[in-house]
Order: sequence, then structure tokens, then C-alpha cells
Amino acid sequence: MLASPGARADNLLPASDDSPLVQWLDARLGAVARRRVLDGLAAWRVGRLTVHLPEGTSAVLGAADAEPHASVRIVRDRFFRRMLLHGDIGVGDAYIDGDWHTDDLALVVDLALRNQQAAPLESMATTLWNVADTWRHRRRRNTAHGSRTNIHAHYDLGNEFFALFLDPTLAYSSAVFLAPGDTLEAAQLEKFRQWGERLQPRATDHVLEIGSGWGGMALHLARTYGCRVTSITVSEEQRALAAARVAAAGLQDRVAIELRDYRHIEGRYDRVVSIEMIEAVGQEFWPGFFQAIDRVLAPGGRVGIQAITIPDQRFDQYVRRSDWIQKHIFPGGLLPCLREVCAVTARHTRLAVTDVEDRPLDYATTLRHWRGRLPPGPARGGGRGGGAGLIPPGGGHP
Repeated sequence: MLASPGARADNLLPASDDSPLVQWLDARLGAVARRRVLDGLAAWRVGRLTVHLPEGTSAVLGAADAEPHASVRIVRDRFFRRMLLHGDIGVGDAYIDGDWHTDDLALVVDLALRNQQAAPLESMATTLWNVADTWRHRRRRNTAHGSRTNIHAHYDLGNEFFALFLDPTLAYSSAVFLAPGDTLEAAQLEKFRQWGERLQPRATDHVLEIGSGWGGMALHLARTYGCRVTSITVSEEQRALAAARVAAAGLQDRVAIELRDYRHIEGRYDRVVSIEMIEAVGQEFWPGFFQAIDRVLAPGGRVGIQAITIPDQRFDQYVRRSDWIQKHIFPGGLLPCLREVCAVTARHTRLAVTDVEDRPLDYATTLRHWRGRLPPGPARGGGRGGGAGLIPPGGGHP
């Protein structure tokens, strides 16, 4: 993951944590924030977390012999203030700034999710203190111009950077793991294979892909089924490399990579596929997105969409505020939920949801592979400044 260089965690406070206002606030809130956070964490029930405090003492959350066990070290007391006032944004920014660290971040996050009742990250206080981030997120609307800006901020970081942790397919989406020992490349190829089986394009078909990535899906469909593929993207970096990969494969006669927004697609397509692109559309533009697909889909055509989804019961609360991922990783991003996808397609299109598969554990495994492949350095965390049917196979709840 990446963090925007120089981004402020406490957006309602002065830029320097040495400022008199911040020092006054920490002096007044420090003890209260620590007590509130630790009292809440005392309700830990799944696994065990050892918290090493700045003065050298420690607290054990959960049963003494509970497994799995993770450990965190709080370096500065301001962590408690940031967690209390800013929730997940505060915890994430405090990690980047070195206010706390751990030897196993993935396990800490996993245990925190399993103990959400002990570590609530949303409250009236976090809504108030994160209002600037929420306002900034609302301004990053995915209009035609806004989409290019938002995509450029993430996907145009440089193809060389993404190649550091992606496998040779360059697929930047959840893979499908059939067995524990599957390699990342094998699991990504399995994802392509399963989508091909679902879509079943014929050699005479013309397939539209919305969101090219680096061309992996388009290449697979053209090679395997002999169909024509038009793949569109608004990322200049992705378009350049995807087109080069098509040329290297000698498939220019069957695969076209175009720099085009989904709003401007034309023609008629027998199949439409979109792999983890809908997260960059935005709720207000979902009707137009699905209407664009409906407009160009040939009679009897099929649509396959892979998405990172959020549970239906969390969606209404989720859309009311910005979170750490929207602030630092995917500007303008918004995860859909199945309920809303079904409602939008029913209300605005002739499309019908015919098949749904949820594979959240596959996404967790994919993320572990990516993190393991990323070289050591600032991007691994611990210091400010860089680094980073209709619903799938391979999607899932984060």
C-alpha cells in the first residue's frame, strides 16, 4: 500500500505536532484517550494482543493463553488521541508516522477485525474530527475529468513500481486459489480461466473490457477463445504497457487497448467484463455505468463484474464518511455492496443478476502474496514519505 508523501493525519490541527495547540490538546486528552482506548480494548475476546506502552509497561488483551497472539508497541502517547478522535484514519496515519509498530501487521489487522466490539473506530467524535477528509473525498467526484485525476494518482505511479510486487500476469486484482500451495501466478491464471468459462466467448464474438489493467485478461481471452477484445482504460501508464504486451504477443489484430472512459464507449459487444474497476466509479455514477454497459451489450450477451464489495449491512454507514484507504490509496474510491448493485441494475437497466460468488479468503491470500513480494523499504510502513453473475469470482468483503 502507499501513503501520500507529506499528507497530514490530524487535518483539523496545525501542521506541526510540536505546536502549542497540539501539545495542549495532548496534555488534556492524553490520559483520557489512553484510558478510553484501553478500557475499550479490555473487551477483547478473540485471540490475544499484547500492548507495550511507551513507559515500558504492557497490557495483555484477551485470555492469557488465547491464540493467535500478536504484539504491538505504542511509541508515543499521541497514538491514543489519534485513535480516539480519528478512528481508522488516525490508527493508519499513526502507523505511518511511527507512533506504533508491530512485527506482524496483517495479524494485528485480522485480530482487530475479529474484535471490532472492543476497538470501535467510528463514533460521533471521529465523524467530527475527520470532517475535512470526508469533505475532500466528496470533492473527488468521478466525473470524466475527476476519474482521470483519481486514476492518475494511483495507477500512474509507475509500471516499474507495480512490477515490484505483482506476478508475471501483472493482474492487480484478487486471484483464485484452489489449493494452499498455489503460486500467485497460478492463482491469477485460474482467475482468468474461470472468467473465460463464465463468459464463454466464441471466436466470432467481440468482447469489451472496462478497465484494462496491464492487459492480462484481454490477452487471455484472445489467446484462449480467438475472440476480438476492445479494452478501455483512463490510465496512460497502463495503456502504454498493456499495448506493448499485446504487440509482443502478436495479438494486435485481436486486441485493442484504448484510452477511453466508459461513458464514451460505442459499438456492440457480445460480452462485457470488468475486473475490480467498479470501485472507481462512485455511487452517483453507478446508474450511468450500468446503462453504458446495457446500451452496448448485444441481445443475449453476458456481463461479468469482479468487485471488492462491502457487506450490505455496513454500506449505509460506510458511505457517510471517508476512510484511510480513500484518503491515501484510492482517491474517489467507493466499494459497492450487492444490494445496491441489484437495485441500480433493476431500476436503470435491462440487466439481471444471475450468479454471485463471494471469495474473501482469496483476496486475503492475494494481499499476503503482494506484501511478501514487495521489497523492504518505506513502502512497507513505519515512516512518513512514500510507499505505498454480476459479482465475481475473486471479489469479496474486505
